[in-house]
Amino acid sequence: MNILIDIAHPAHIHNIKNLYYTLIENHNIIVACKSIPIVKKLLNSYQIPYIEIGEKGKNIKEKIIKQFSFNRKIKNIAKERDIDLSIGSSFPVFAFKGTNVKSILLDEDDQNVQPFTAKFISPYIDHILSPDALSYENLKNAIYYPGNHELAYLHPNVFTPDPNILVKYGLNKDDKYFILRFNTFKAHHDIHQYGLNKEQKHTLIDTLSKYGKVFITTEAELEPEFEEFKMPISPEEMHSFLYYSQMLISDSQTMTKEAAVLGVPSFRCNTFANRLAVLEELELKYGLTFGYHPSQFDWMLYRINEFFETPDLKDEWKKRRMRLLHDKIDVTAFWVWVIDNYPDSIKELKLKNFDFSKFK
Repeated sequence: MNILIDIAHPAHIHNIKNLYYTLIENHNIIVACKSIPIVKKLLNSYQIPYIEIGEKGKNIKEKIIKQFSFNRKIKNIAKERDIDLSIGSSFPVFAFKGTNVKSILLDEDDQNVQPFTAKFISPYIDHILSPDALSYENLKNAIYYPGNHELAYLHPNVFTPDPNILVKYGLNKDDKYFILRFNTFKAHHDIHQYGLNKEQKHTLIDTLSKYGKVFITTEAELEPEFEEFKMPISPEEMHSFLYYSQMLISDSQTMTKEAAVLGVPSFRCNTFANRLAVLEELELKYGLTFGYHPSQFDWMLYRINEFFETPDLKDEWKKRRMRLLHDKIDVTAFWVWVIDNYPDSIKELKLKNFDFSKFK
């Protein structure tokens, strides 16, 4: 098949990189992306060829206007490359109107927190592949599987942490360090949402610095007073660096889920707390992460301090991670099977008692 993969966010590259490497053995794959520096850097580092379709808008109005241009460019690519199937986590579905292109949306966000996607994308997609934590939504065109996006690239079948990462950045296996991740909240679903303020960031740094080194990673421009903590690490090395850390504290969804599936204790503080099913499952069922509203910052800080007094914390999180891995699948293996056997795979998935265990 001729397959188009659309990339709109750095996290999407991690989602699909192993999928891409496997699919190119039997299919013709075209990757399209928006002109985002970190996206292009990651694609280049993973040696994935791509076609740029333009820069993202800086605000909601610009994003909407530019979407028409993205639609036109994607439609031209689909026609020129005779695309059979499009895959993505956020792509211009209306670009395929009037064509024979089928679409698969890889989505792990609740519909009620992404109103634009819920209204303008989800209803028009041929098939949606979503984690079973979202099965409560019961979308007619969705198939729910036991996993999440982060297990597409951090499952032990496809990811082995590199201990050399510590030496490269002047650390050793006995050094304790913490990662702070700050979000920009500029996506369409982030309107009226927010995370940690400057005072809270200062408090976290002061607290964590007593127990080890502190590294900050952020999508936004970092405030000058935090510059000394800025993480120098390359994006493609982040997951190994995260794996060996003591803890992640963040106002970002994606890195929190990554920490959870790697068995790293994590705390998240933003207005999405208690509203996202995948993270709720990781917290309430597996105890791998904890979410707090910014107004509950002091509660979170109290719990973080409690953790510093907890013996064998990393060992406990390894056990919790193993519970998760026992229940979930190698998501890339599942996605590859769906696409290699499409469209018969969709019919099979709709049968009762489909056996997902073959993807473990």
